Amino acid sequence: MTEALAEAAGLPVSRETYDRVEAYVRRLKDEAKRQNLISVLSVEHVWERHILDSAQLLRFEPKAGASWLDVGSGAGLPGIVLACLGEGRVTMVEPRRLRADFLRETVAALGLNAAVECAKIERIAGRFDVITGRAVAPLGKFFEMSRHLSTEKTVWVLPRGRSAQSELAEVRRAWQGVFHVKQSVTDAVSEIIVGTGVRPR
Repeated sequence: MTEALAEAAGLPVSRETYDRVEAYVRRLKDEAKRQNLISVLSVEHVWERHILDSAQLLRFEPKAGASWLDVGSGAGLPGIVLACLGEGRVTMVEPRRLRADFLRETVAALGLNAAVECAKIERIAGRFDVITGRAVAPLGKFFEMSRHLSTEKTVWVLPRGRSAQSELAEVRRAWQGVFHVKQSVTDAVSEIIVGTGVRPR
């Protein structure tokens, strides 16, 4: 699985890094028994469905050590995985208290360069090199909620499943920027929207 993780992320993965990710998976599976972090069906396929899928987002960071913002981090996907694998600081925003508590405990237990904010994204301040989020909101709403945390150089890395093309066509009516749709390396029918210079028309 170390090779699969390295291939997905597009970078070397040390034994120490792999062990950290594996420790997160154990914590995730254990916590999923107490709160609804991931679907019951995906627990047995957590590496393929969640870990590798999150790891591939590192391919799109603009530089090593880039600062990441994960909106609606939930179970820590992709935020915890990014913090395990990458060099930059990861800020995870999760408004639900129980989930935020799990994230904070995981960050502390694994010694990650990450922070957890238990708040709605509209209340967060700062600027980030990369903004991401999985299944948080429709694309236009996502931009509206989090654009105040971006700069003109911020890279938006947004997994959108099968709906990437249609969502992008819809959002172009109100938003502009340079957008590319990239094929997921873990799911043949899923795509990732990568954007820069995102701003209202």
